[in-house]
Amino acid sequence: MNRKLSESEPVSQLRHVPIVECSEDLVDFLALCPDLLLDRPRYKYRRETLLRRRAAEMLCDANRRLPRGYKLAIIEGWRPPYIQRRMYKTVWQMFAERHPDWSRAKLVLTVNRFTAPLDRKVPPPHTTGGAIDLVLVEPDGKTADHCNPYDPLDPAGFLTAAPGLSESAKETRRILAEALSPAGLTNYPSEYWHWSYGDQGWAYRGGHANALYGQIQPPEWRPSPDDDIDETLEREG
Repeated sequence: MNRKLSESEPVSQLRHVPIVECSEDLVDFLALCPDLLLDRPRYKYRRETLLRRRAAEMLCDANRRLPRGYKLAIIEGWRPPYIQRRMYKTVWQMFAERHPDWSRAKLVLTVNRFTAPLDRKVPPPHTTGGAIDLVLVEPDGKTADHCNPYDPLDPAGFLTAAPGLSESAKETRRILAEALSPAGLTNYPSEYWHWSYGDQGWAYRGGHANALYGQIQPPEWRPSPDDDIDETLEREG
């Protein structure tokens, strides 16, 4: 691709990345790699512990590359489209309430940066099974400092290269990068916690001719009736 890469990876640019579906299966990443941890949920809905097989294998490899005693804690891998729809609505509402003076165009640009809209040509990364949200856990079992001095919910601190990070937050992000990147996963630069393999974002970042994963649904899987509704998501805790 002969275009300047954007750290926000807009849908308008990702549409230029074709998907050549490789038909790789989804696996339970906790069963494949029992040393991984499952981090606390951010919102109230049924989470699945699924990823495409190659992405899950890369995650296992990355976990082994961490310094002794450290572990990866997974927030989420594969996500159903109906949860993605609700998440988009939730983030839209958050920014609209914080910035009532913003135009619709600015809201679209901002919201799309932090959560993906449902788009036929650009499936949201988590719906492909190739995207992972994660954090680093220290040997004492505590979650490492990822974002000081920013509030964890401050979008300014979401950037992987956010300015003014504390030395401990920089170190946490460095440890993650040095484990995850050699394993084959790439980071979405607008969210320090979001890594992927095989989706359009991965192809865009790496200059690959095509993505390997499109939207997928597990065989025999059924939505949770309590979650498949048209309401914003309720935060956990």
